[in-house]
Amino acid sequence: MDIRAGIIATILLVAAAGFFFIQLGVRTYMASRKLTFYRLRSQRMGSAWRSVAIGVLLVIIVALLSLYGEPVAFYYFPPSPTITLTPTTTLSPTITLSPTITLTPTVTDTPSVTDTPTPTTTPFLPPAIEALFSSEVTPNPAAIFSPLDFTENCFDLGNYESQTVFQNPITGVCAVYSYDQMVPGAQWTALWLRQGDLVCRETLPWDGNTGGYGFAECTAPLGGWQPGTYDVQIFVGLEWKVVGQFIVQGDAPTPEPPTPTLSPTVTHTPSVTPTSILAPNPTPTP
Repeated sequence: MDIRAGIIATILLVAAAGFFFIQLGVRTYMASRKLTFYRLRSQRMGSAWRSVAIGVLLVIIVALLSLYGEPVAFYYFPPSPTITLTPTTTLSPTITLSPTITLTPTVTDTPSVTDTPTPTTTPFLPPAIEALFSSEVTPNPAAIFSPLDFTENCFDLGNYESQTVFQNPITGVCAVYSYDQMVPGAQWTALWLRQGDLVCRETLPWDGNTGGYGFAECTAPLGGWQPGTYDVQIFVGLEWKVVGQFIVQGDAPTPEPPTPTLSPTVTHTPSVTPTSILAPNPTPTP
């Protein structure tokens, strides 16, 4: 690749990156206007403006490369004259001997088992969870969810600190999100998986509004908060909407053994209590 081709390739790549950042900023800004919480809306809008600023900067770089890229490159790397090769004497072809015997190919051993890569599947609802559905309301396929934020502060969701790594001991984790275009009464499901194994779940008819701010909570996963990578999958009906991931580090606390309680002893009580019968006093005769 020469200098001119390299500059053209750089201009195309930077232009594509600038278009991507501007488009990302516009989409983020339009989505943030639908959020009801001021703090979350301000964060999304700030991120949108930063993306637009990066895209504009890349467009300016494209313009500078188009105008001054080649002159600057040739100033530091002047082109050198290329030596022109003179044609040499072409030898006349000699007589080619044709083979008299053609060997037939031998049998090639083929492996009996061919290793094929395992396909990566998208999240799906297990049939056992689907059997627990109780809603008859048709969900809206256009319902959307924001990326998940994870926190231990499940009591003040208006002022929480997002985390991706948690240190044991922990009591519970909340997956916080914003949503829009939900249908009240539609089936909603949250699955918590540790390295592919289901450890916590909740599925119920949606009891929130059509849009706003919500969370999914897991306080007692199966086997406790063991160290590893956890995935949280959100479904509306049978359709997967969003997935988030966090990490738990440190050994889980050992559960305390139950305290033995003394059972009361059995006291035998008599079934029949004997009563004394008084004989009538004889009436004296005169």
